[in-house]
Amino acid sequence: MNTMMTTMIKTGLSCSLGFALLFNAGAAHAQAEIGKPAPAISATDVNGKPVSLSDFKGKYVVIEWTNPGCPFVQKHYDGGNMPETQKQAIADGAVWISVQTRATAGDDAGAGAELKAWQNEKKAAPSTSLIDASGAIGKAYGARTTPHLYIVDPQGTLIYAGAIDSNPSADAADIAGATNYVKQSLGEAIAGKPVSRPTTQPYGCSVKYPG
Repeated sequence: MNTMMTTMIKTGLSCSLGFALLFNAGAAHAQAEIGKPAPAISATDVNGKPVSLSDFKGKYVVIEWTNPGCPFVQKHYDGGNMPETQKQAIADGAVWISVQTRATAGDDAGAGAELKAWQNEKKAAPSTSLIDASGAIGKAYGARTTPHLYIVDPQGTLIYAGAIDSNPSADAADIAGATNYVKQSLGEAIAGKPVSRPTTQPYGCSVKYPG
């Protein structure tokens, strides 16, 4: 195992120890509100490019909280579910933003390079990826777990917030029998239908915010 991957796994251990299958809805950071404008995002991505949510007005945007060291994130990447969901969303005309919120200050450029390398290894296909070093983006959205998914419509309104799917386990074998809420919600919205389940209970490792 190379040094980069070892560092990422160690970073994720505190997350895996703090995971919650069904995370407490009374978490410290209130979740962004369905039916209201999605919180603004303005950051520099892992390639050094400025990114704003407003850049993608007129498109659906999926926002994913991730952490390579989290067993629940690993489930969906090692099992191919998250990369495949990303690719389908982008093929349908959506934009996919992956966000990693970090609990400690450090080398943000290095963290971005590590995240990018891991995504490449897993054949991930986000449109862009961000390191949320201050925790400001996560707090604005009320991100509680990795993974935690959000969908923003072309008018900038939040239309989905919650889990990637209906089976809150860390076992990739459970993916096949689960309902993929992101595919379902995005498909309904693109077809002009109301999102049938605009909120679901997120599950995974708890997002750790800077002190």
